[in-house]
Amino acid sequence: MASRSRSRQRALQILFLWDTRRQPVDDAIDAYYDTLYSEEHPERDPFVADLVQGTVNHMAEVDAHITKHAEHWRMERMPAVDRNILRLAVFEMLYGGTPAPVTIDEALELARKFSNEESVQFVNGVLDAIRREIPARS
Repeated sequence: MASRSRSRQRALQILFLWDTRRQPVDDAIDAYYDTLYSEEHPERDPFVADLVQGTVNHMAEVDAHITKHAEHWRMERMPAVDRNILRLAVFEMLYGGTPAPVTIDEALELARKFSNEESVQFVNGVLDAIRREIPARS
C-alpha cells in the first residue's frame, strides 16, 4: 500500500474514532496511535494529522457539500464509515491539492475495504457530483 493511501486509511480510522466518541480531535489522534502501537512508538505521519485536523476544522463546509449531493440522506443517518470517507475526500478535494480523480479513487478504495458495494456506488455518486461543482467555485 502506498504511503499516502496508508495515511488516508489511518486518517479515516481516526475520523471514525473522533466521530463516534465526540472527543477533541487531538485526543482521537493520540488514542489511535496509543491503541495501535501500544508496544512500539512509531513516528507520527504529518499528512495524517493534516487530513484529520483539516477535515474537522472545515466540517461545516464539507458537510454542506455532502448534504447537498447525498439525496435522501441526512448526515446523521449515513453509516459512520461512509460519512467519514466522504468527509475526508471532500476536504482533500477542496483543500488538499490532490487532483479530484485521485481523491475519488482513494475514497472508493476505502469504501471497498471498510464498507460494502452499495457504499462504493453511493460514495462515487456524491463525490462525482461535488467534483463537478468545484471548478465553479474558482
